[in-house]
Amino acid sequence: MLGLRCIVGDLHGGGRLLRSLRHIQKSFVSSSSSLTSQQGSLRRGLPPPAARRFLSQDHGSSGRSARLKLQTRLAVTLAFGGGVMAMWWYVYSEKQQKLRQQRLQQLKQVALGQGNFSLLDHKGQRRTKKDFLGSWVLLYFGFTHCPDICPDELDKLSAVVSALDGEASLPPVQPLFITVDPERDDVPALARYVKDFHPRLIGLTGTPEEVKDAGRDYRVYASPGPKDEDGDYIVDHTILIYLVSPDGLFLDYYNRMKNQDQIAESVRNHIRNHVALPNT
Repeated sequence: MLGLRCIVGDLHGGGRLLRSLRHIQKSFVSSSSSLTSQQGSLRRGLPPPAARRFLSQDHGSSGRSARLKLQTRLAVTLAFGGGVMAMWWYVYSEKQQKLRQQRLQQLKQVALGQGNFSLLDHKGQRRTKKDFLGSWVLLYFGFTHCPDICPDELDKLSAVVSALDGEASLPPVQPLFITVDPERDDVPALARYVKDFHPRLIGLTGTPEEVKDAGRDYRVYASPGPKDEDGDYIVDHTILIYLVSPDGLFLDYYNRMKNQDQIAESVRNHIRNHVALPNT
């Protein structure tokens, strides 16, 4: 009986021993698997999982720091560049303004359009150059019996004035027509003639001496040709459109080669860049 108990006890002990061996085997297998995984990672050049988590956090922190430094450098660079550009633009603007003032002073000394003409307009009213101070003026010299050139140039002048009238930011431009043929272009003849062009066009005439003086101020050449059997004749004259500033200064001229778009753009630029002379 005692022997039987010993056998049974040994069997129970053997069972416990067997279960312990199985547990040890499972732990060993698990540890071996983990070790094998780590060894595989090392063979592939990869750190263990714990080390990878640490390195990942370290790389993330380093990346954010690098991005922050890059953004800071960009902000500083942009601020510095903007300051340099602003300073350059200020110096450039000041230089351009001084150049324009010098240019106007030079134009003031040029003997072109410096006189003060006194003529009759197409309504019979006496007009002088002083009446147009403060206004931009486009001026053309011609005659009403001109067959083609004068009408073409006045059509072009009228188109320029109309185009500029359409821009609310620009002041109105006054179109003027001064005859070089006062013998035929009296007040009624001018009144009929200017109706065919811009509604603000003012025609001016006067005595031969008054008309010659006005033309001389702008160095206008005018010479009547021989008369035909009907007493008609052509006047050979300068074909230019003059731009006069609100100061009464000649600023620019446009010949027949300039189209209306080119003239309008030039006038537009003169108006926008104009610097008024002091004491004018």
